[in-house]
Amino acid sequence: MASVGTLAFDEFGRPFLILKDQDKQKRLTGLDAHKSHILAAKAIADVLKTSLGPKGLDKMMVSPDGDVTITNDGATILQQMDVEHQIAKLLVQLSKSQDDEIGDGTTGVVVLAGALLEQAEQLLARGIHPIRIADGYDMAAHIAIEELDKISENFPVDINNLEPLIQTAMTTLSSKIVNKCHRQMAEIAVNAVISVADLGRKDVDFELIKVEGKVGGTMEDSVLVKGVVVDKDFSHPQMPKTIKDAKMVILTCPFEPPKPKTKSKVEIQSVEDYKKLQEYEAAKFEEMIKQVKDTGANLVICQWGFDDEANHLLLQRELPAVRWVGGPEIELIAIATGGRIVPRFSELRADKLGHAGIVRELSFGTTKDKMLIIEECKNSRAVTIFLRGGNKMIIEEAKRSIHDAICVVRNLVKDNRIVYGGGASEIACSVAVRQRADQISSLEQYAMRAFGDALESIPMALAENSGQHPIKTVADVKSRQVLEKNPRLGIDCLFKGTNDMKEQHVIETLLSKTQQIMLATQVVRMILKIDDVRAPSDRF
Repeated sequence: MASVGTLAFDEFGRPFLILKDQDKQKRLTGLDAHKSHILAAKAIADVLKTSLGPKGLDKMMVSPDGDVTITNDGATILQQMDVEHQIAKLLVQLSKSQDDEIGDGTTGVVVLAGALLEQAEQLLARGIHPIRIADGYDMAAHIAIEELDKISENFPVDINNLEPLIQTAMTTLSSKIVNKCHRQMAEIAVNAVISVADLGRKDVDFELIKVEGKVGGTMEDSVLVKGVVVDKDFSHPQMPKTIKDAKMVILTCPFEPPKPKTKSKVEIQSVEDYKKLQEYEAAKFEEMIKQVKDTGANLVICQWGFDDEANHLLLQRELPAVRWVGGPEIELIAIATGGRIVPRFSELRADKLGHAGIVRELSFGTTKDKMLIIEECKNSRAVTIFLRGGNKMIIEEAKRSIHDAICVVRNLVKDNRIVYGGGASEIACSVAVRQRADQISSLEQYAMRAFGDALESIPMALAENSGQHPIKTVADVKSRQVLEKNPRLGIDCLFKGTNDMKEQHVIETLLSKTQQIMLATQVVRMILKIDDVRAPSDRF
């Protein structure tokens, strides 16, 4: 271990340590450290604040390589940002954990954390100890979650009536780039989840939902395929483009004559030897094709390639084939068609074949791009969402939007309780927290009131992004909520003439809202407990 300093003794013989490189270190303590953390967190939150809600703006991120990403997804923006400050990195991780766990609300959770730290700054300036602030925030978070439980409503998840789920998915997609056809995208997301969901166990296997995109066409051309879409074509252009009642063999072994595992050398000393080798290879290919045909297969899906000679033989023997299919696609095809992956030819049997109603090759425009669609599969639980768009950036953003919508529907399958969006639930929680704060005699009441103010940052950002006066709009809605005892009143971002979010069908999952408040409070508590920072001077 490298030495960190030297040991010395004072005149009384007491030891002390002289640390190395103290001139190159910088140290922040106490209030200065807190202010530095809060400033970094506010900077991150301010970046995301303008992209909140249906009228939120997009951000363009340019990587060092010149790759451009246009998005308003909080987790994606923060991942692409080049963040140096350690506390700012905590907020990036906060957004990522919300995305991993819930899939939606990644912007709101960072805006809330930023607002909590902003309120904490004022309390610190008034001399309140950071631990008392953190404790007050904890108490307020529990009160807010209790209030969310109280105002939540049960939501029917019924296969025969998907409209409520579609309305929820539309709320998620309203702030995304796909909002011009968000009804269609919401239907695609809901149908995909319902196709693969195990409603008995309240579980959704995301592995069975594949999202594929292809540049060209319009977003309205996007479809849900009850099967698998593979970005490959048949190995020979003269092979049939459509195969009905397909019985496919799924190979992960090379379609070529066997080779020794160890290093070997073949010496050819005459033309006859070369011809013998050619004949051996041809005979082996014939034998392999016969093995495949004997099982009753009429299509070969191969993970590896095969040369032109093998390709020609496959065409002659009327056995269509697809080569260079990736590992994840091979697995998905096997799940969808009910087939078994065959690792070596000796294990090839008829009961290992996959079955599909139709396999067809799809071509796009004038680009000669082709894709294979495997439909009417034995296992209809494997689905593919096939997205179209004008350029690569739109496709990527559509993929992120669809992911958010799928996650929201998945959350409803797991826990079917909902709260109303548009800032309605945040205002209701803010009112509840403030009322409870008035009943507390200890110092934590100040932190609880600050928590209530921070919760209002979400509806304020929604109002501001919609072009409304933030303070006046939130004050009006808040007073109406208290007078009418109606927790469904929120910000009318789309100017529909009503503040009742139930009428506007602006719905969010209880799971997402609870997770936002819990995660933001935990991170803020952790940041408030840091009062001493040592780092190289170039890091400040």
